Amino acid sequence: MLGSGVDIACAGSNSSAWRWLSTIRLESRGGKTTPANFWLACNKCNEFKSDLTHAEDPLTGRNVRLFNPRRQEWFEHFRWSEDGLKIEGLTPTGRATVAKLKLNRPLRVIARGNWLLTGKHPPRE
Repeated sequence: MLGSGVDIACAGSNSSAWRWLSTIRLESRGGKTTPANFWLACNKCNEFKSDLTHAEDPLTGRNVRLFNPRRQEWFEHFRWSEDGLKIEGLTPTGRATVAKLKLNRPLRVIARGNWLLTGKHPPRE
């Protein structure tokens, strides 16, 4: 299950060394400093998201909202590739989030391969 300690976007490590408390919408963009506006993110997902709330869906070219872990269900927008190494976007939001946050960057894919060997990956619904 995707839950505490897991980067909800890239399903990153449970290690606290990899987690950042990030805002979904920055204060400068009207976001509030409340628990409902926070999510756990690895440093790279936090960096790639920056202050964005929208990105281009690579399939349609439309500018769509990025995945919001406080309002949307991960498994409605994403699925694991058959080998469990990559995240696939199922919707415009999912595809845009995979592309913008670079969720299948090489180091993350290698890490997922190692996690598969431990039986701790992929996270379950």
